[in-house]
Amino acid sequence: MVDANTVVSAALNPNGQPRRAIAAARARGTIALSELVYGEIAAVLARPKFARILTDDRRHEILELLAAAALWTEPKDKVEDCRDAKDNRYLELALAAGATVIVSGDEDLLVLDPWRSIRVLRPAQFLEELRNERL
Repeated sequence: MVDANTVVSAALNPNGQPRRAIAAARARGTIALSELVYGEIAAVLARPKFARILTDDRRHEILELLAAAALWTEPKDKVEDCRDAKDNRYLELALAAGATVIVSGDEDLLVLDPWRSIRVLRPAQFLEELRNERL
């Protein structure tokens, strides 16, 4: 699964590692989403500071890239392990979806690696692990 940080980075740089990591995650398996996580990603992409860079078409393209192959899951268990409380939604989703990896650029999530046997990796690390067949 991927977090909003990774999605925004992918949207801003369509040739960068975050975009390649999302594509690799889609090709390798499934990207997990919940209504809460999808809503956060959509809201972040719609922030005025990105309006000059992200057209409506570009925003819709990246959201479709995620949603088209997503495993939609609504977490039932509450988690309070992250120092940034709003990032607990990613941990809750990862548990509910049975994720093995969270791809993130968020330090509040990255410091947890590994979290309950779930790897928390930067996009470049995720791609490297895939190349070396460690995931």
